[in-house]
Amino acid sequence: MNNLAVRLITAALVSPLLLAIIYLAPQWGFLILIFAATTIAASELVAMTMPGRRLQQAWGIAASVAVLAVVYFQPSPLAIVTGLLGLLVLGFLFGLAAPDPLEAAGPRMAWLVAGPIYTGATLATVALLRLRDNGGSWVVLVLMLAWLGDTGGYFAGRAFGRHKLYPKVSPKKTVEGSVGGLLGSMTGALVAHFWLLPELPLVQGLLLALVAGALGQAGDLMASLVKRSTGVKDSGWIIPGHGGILDRIDALMLTGTTTWLYTAWILDR
Repeated sequence: MNNLAVRLITAALVSPLLLAIIYLAPQWGFLILIFAATTIAASELVAMTMPGRRLQQAWGIAASVAVLAVVYFQPSPLAIVTGLLGLLVLGFLFGLAAPDPLEAAGPRMAWLVAGPIYTGATLATVALLRLRDNGGSWVVLVLMLAWLGDTGGYFAGRAFGRHKLYPKVSPKKTVEGSVGGLLGSMTGALVAHFWLLPELPLVQGLLLALVAGALGQAGDLMASLVKRSTGVKDSGWIIPGHGGILDRIDALMLTGTTTWLYTAWILDR
């Protein structure tokens, strides 16, 4: 309960500032926030997956910021393909620069390529959503799909949790908590439809909440798997009661990506 109190106090202090940036700041101000979050998230990821390797860590952080910039500023197919090929080649070259120990070289090279996409490209979709008409509310929808899902899962799991969801990766998560999380995400979609985003159709919004909420939970489990595989409890310490940036946005990165894909492929067609 002490940890919960710290989390609630932190959320109460940070939420008004975050909402002010989302709704009131110019686009460049919101973009600074996204670039800062990407830099910190990438720093946490490379610290877990490539501890002590300064050269590779520097590449992972710089490449994450570069991927974000390409996806946001040059979202043409040619620019994306060129960026991905450059990421692939340079990531492998930075892996070759320090091959020892050989038994861990493969996973390191994989993270040198996949890490920048994981942190940079997913957060770029949140920045792109801010460019839409009523963009601030689309960003808030992404937050609600992730964080109301997390909140619903937490309380449903504590009250009703009986059946383990994925004990090898996250022993405390339950099937009942997962269902509560999906209901929390759907609540966010309802709030968006009736209050913030009248252009979001009700049925589509609920289906989006189910898909994005489920993928957000998968994103949480993926981050837990990375932390378990590297022997880390929290990705960082920057947010009191929450750990690191990755601990707080692991679900949001996928709810943002899913929401952006929905707007691009379904809503705008």
